[in-house]
This record gives sequence, C-alpha cells and structure tokens, in this order.
Amino acid sequence: MQRTIKTIAACALMAGAVAAYAQNPPAPPQNVLQLSASGTVQVQQDLLVLTLAATKEAADAAGVQTQLKQALDAALAEARRAAQPQQMDLRTGAFGMYPRYGKDGKITGWQGRAELVLEGRDFPRITATAGKIQSMSISQIAFDLSREARAKVETEAQAQAIEAFKARASELARGFGFGGYTLREVAVNSNEMSPGPRPRMMAMEAKAASYASDAPVPVEAGKAQVVVTVAGSVQLK
Repeated sequence: MQRTIKTIAACALMAGAVAAYAQNPPAPPQNVLQLSASGTVQVQQDLLVLTLAATKEAADAAGVQTQLKQALDAALAEARRAAQPQQMDLRTGAFGMYPRYGKDGKITGWQGRAELVLEGRDFPRITATAGKIQSMSISQIAFDLSREARAKVETEAQAQAIEAFKARASELARGFGFGGYTLREVAVNSNEMSPGPRPRMMAMEAKAASYASDAPVPVEAGKAQVVVTVAGSVQLK
C-alpha cells in the first residue's frame, strides 16, 4: 500500500513538471550563428587500378564458362608471378554470363565476361604485367589515393578547415558587435574530388580490345583534391 502511494505521488510530481514546462517553455536560443568552412589539399594520385577483361561466346553456357575460366586461369598465373603486397595486388572482378536471343525470342547462344583487377603503387610493375597477359585485354584504367596518402592529406585539410572555421566565427562575431563566441556543435566531413579521364587515356581505352603487345601500357596519374568541411553553430557572446 505504501509503495502504491509513493508511485502515485511520483506520477503527480511528474505531471506537475510537465504542466509547468508546457506553460513556461524554455526560450529559444538567441545569438546563435550557423556557419561552415573548408580546407582543400591537392595531392598526386599514387594508386593505379587496372582492369583486364575477357569476353567469350559459345552455343551453350557451359562452353562460355569453360572459356572464361581458361582465360582467367592463364591471366592469374601470369599476374601472380609479379604480385607483391601494396605494390601490385590482384583480385578477380566481375564474372557473369547471359543469353543471346534471336528474332523469334529463342536463345541462340551465350556470352560471358570475366575480369581481373591489378591494383597497387608500382605503376611500371602493373603495366608491364598487363602487357604480358595475352588471355585478357585492358578494359579500364583508373587512379586513386592509397589509404596512407588519403589519411595524411585529410589531417592537413582538416587543420585548415578548423582554422578557417575559427577565423570566420571570430570575424562574424565582431561584425555583429560581439566580443567572441563559444562553440555549440560541429560536424566534420571529408571527400575526394578526382579529375576526369585524360583524352589520351580515353583514346587508349577505346582501342584496348585490340591491344595485344607485351609492351608496358603508358599511363599517367593526375592529382586529386581532398576536401574537409567543418560545419556547425556558435553562440555569440
């Protein structure tokens, strides 16, 4: 009985507090400023991602699968001879088959595609290996930043963004007639912007299917921009 009375009393107090809150809601925050600033660092791309592919056709799916497997096995055997952690890593890419249909809607044959991806920092090793693989042709070439390079420049860009945020907050506070500010909340985001394909690379990709020489493929990396944005609100004071 005593426990029941205590429970009823607690509920009554809570109800009273809610009613008081409803009658006297807290004043909305005043002199709060929303702003953002960013820091940008440009860095040379240090990671090459080269994709090799083979496309096969046959009357049945089993025939296509056998041909793709043979092409992929031969490419893997050649690539594994030059593989080295971080310098040239390799992995299989897409592997799929689909039917081809005639005008009557019936299946007339099968076609399939298999991919092998060479990725790493040693551009000469990767391009030389790609040139030696005869069972597959170059399908795509792309550049990226390694995890270490990205982390390094993100730290630099973040420092720039924070300093820019602080400087802008101080400038705006003075502009509005305040002596300073305190930080209320903040969010930090980063992204990478890479240049588009170079014309030379696009031309090379267009003729990749007919490329059969064992000479190293000419490549040239561009630069990427790592951008860190700091956004949030400050309390002017």
